[in-house]
Amino acid sequence: MILRSADFRTVARTLARPMLFASGLAGAAIALNALPISQTLHAPGGDATHAASLVIFGAIACAVGVPRQLVAFAAGYAWGLGPAILLALAAQMAGCAVDLFWARAVGRDFVRRHLSGRIARFDATLAARPFAATIALRLLPIGNNLAVNLLAGISSLRPVPFLLGSAIGYLPQTVIFALIGHGGRLGHHVDLAIGAALLIVSSAIGVVLFRRAPSLTADRRS
Repeated sequence: MILRSADFRTVARTLARPMLFASGLAGAAIALNALPISQTLHAPGGDATHAASLVIFGAIACAVGVPRQLVAFAAGYAWGLGPAILLALAAQMAGCAVDLFWARAVGRDFVRRHLSGRIARFDATLAARPFAATIALRLLPIGNNLAVNLLAGISSLRPVPFLLGSAIGYLPQTVIFALIGHGGRLGHHVDLAIGAALLIVSSAIGVVLFRRAPSLTADRRS
């Protein structure tokens, strides 16, 4: 993979808001950890009730448009890195599936009314290469996760490639923001630095893949 100068500029512009967002979350974790109540926010290891609650409430949050990165960060802060990745990814995928199948079954009119201008471009691009195009969309640190899920629901896209592509595309940022949450809670600056570096790398890959799909690029600019 070769990045051209235009790609570097695009990565820099793309990363501005996500890096500020990640920095704010890391600062919040460090500040929160200094409060006396911080220990009550750390879930006991192996507690199935806490795990199920995180997945359920995280899925609801993702389904209604809360940034999926925030769910990963919260899981990392409360659970530690390993369990957080699995729990956050489960919550994100559940929220994605709810949006997808709701739009496909009962929400078609609502989605078409609110996102009608993007439907044709989205459908054409993802129908041609659904798996790869979905991964590219998910790797980008910007964009509207809810809108993508709803658009996929009313498109001709088959659910399996979309969900598999989403799971793979979700994973890097899930790891990154769980790492930031975990590192912020423990004050591990190495974890925070690794998270920031991984965010830059995954964004660069996403930008390159994204620029190879002209109709997706046009949709982003609309």
